[in-house]
Amino acid sequence: MGSSQRRIKIVVHGAVQGVFFRATCRQEARQRGVSGWVRNAPDGTVEAVFEGSDHDVTSMAAWAEKGPPEARVERVEVMEEPVEGLTEFVIRRD
Repeated sequence: MGSSQRRIKIVVHGAVQGVFFRATCRQEARQRGVSGWVRNAPDGTVEAVFEGSDHDVTSMAAWAEKGPPEARVERVEVMEEPVEGLTEFVIRRD
């Protein structure tokens, strides 16, 4: 992995479950060539990891601030993490 690769974990707060956030997130990530995962958390937030080029990861973080049309995003926490070399984007159900 080159230095242009980046990984972030985000936590999205607001009305973000039950509004196709995960499915739309997966679609957006795959269109950008971003690897990682997205899942609903027990506390009502959505968590996601985005891994890929700095530009594409930044683009996904910006997308998450709005989410799909039905979502009402209040805020997004962003944490930098070490790149792991993920190769696909999946919806996790754990």
